[in-house]
Amino acid sequence: MTVTIEQLTSQQEWMEAYPVMAQLRTELTVEKYLRLLREMTRDGYILFALYENMQIVAVAGLSWRVNFYSERHIFVYDLVTDEKYRSRGYGEKLLQYLHQWGKENGAHYIALESSIQRIDAHRFYEDRLGYEKWCYSFRKSL
Repeated sequence: MTVTIEQLTSQQEWMEAYPVMAQLRTELTVEKYLRLLREMTRDGYILFALYENMQIVAVAGLSWRVNFYSERHIFVYDLVTDEKYRSRGYGEKLLQYLHQWGKENGAHYIALESSIQRIDAHRFYEDRLGYEKWCYSFRKSL
């Protein structure tokens, strides 16, 4: 089994990642995915994929952020493992890669959000990876 992690930069690579991303972002059509991804990458979004034997099994999307409380950090907006490959450690491998990548590129923190009802994911982040729950995130439709 050969596992590699790569940054996805071409539309072809983005299309290969779409079936996995759509498992997390179920409202995305291909057209909306590509349109938003083009805009997001212009804004600094970076999409990574974990491959097993040249097949994408997990993806993560992040952006660099700077603010007063976390200084220079990376924020993970999207993290999903293909449902056929879950519970095999791929999400953990991908996040650990991002931890190292962020550290090597000057990040002080890595941050992410997880929906309130995703208790198993929270346990994974806290117990397996050492994340701390430190705030609530709020939003309002405009």
